[in-house]
Amino acid sequence: MRGVIDNSVLVSAAIVGGIPRRALDLLFERGTILVSVDVLEELDNTLNRTKFDRYSHQTQRRNFIRELIEVAELVRISEPIRACRDPNDDKFLALAVSGDADYLITGDSDLLVLNPFRDVEIVTPRDFVQRGI
Repeated sequence: MRGVIDNSVLVSAAIVGGIPRRALDLLFERGTILVSVDVLEELDNTLNRTKFDRYSHQTQRRNFIRELIEVAELVRISEPIRACRDPNDDKFLALAVSGDADYLITGDSDLLVLNPFRDVEIVTPRDFVQRGI
């Protein structure tokens, strides 16, 4: 099983835990987490915002990114995608298609309405965990 997790879910997994973290752990245990340079750069920029300092120490957030890089497969984007209502979310679709993903895990309604997208099932973290995919 190959999967993409959007950055809002990854940020929640890093800071809050809960279902987003369980979805991340489940994908890690049962398959391959896919990332791209664009996704990692956005995640790094987001997690380094000072507004998150009250929830977790910056060192913890940096360690989260480092650990993600160690376990994930870095995918080179072979095909740009322009399909989402929010163009900022197209990078997740491009990653899913280029990485031959089975799942895109997101809470973003702009992505969820596209389910399925080119044989990629787009699901919420809760659905992913509940189904034990």
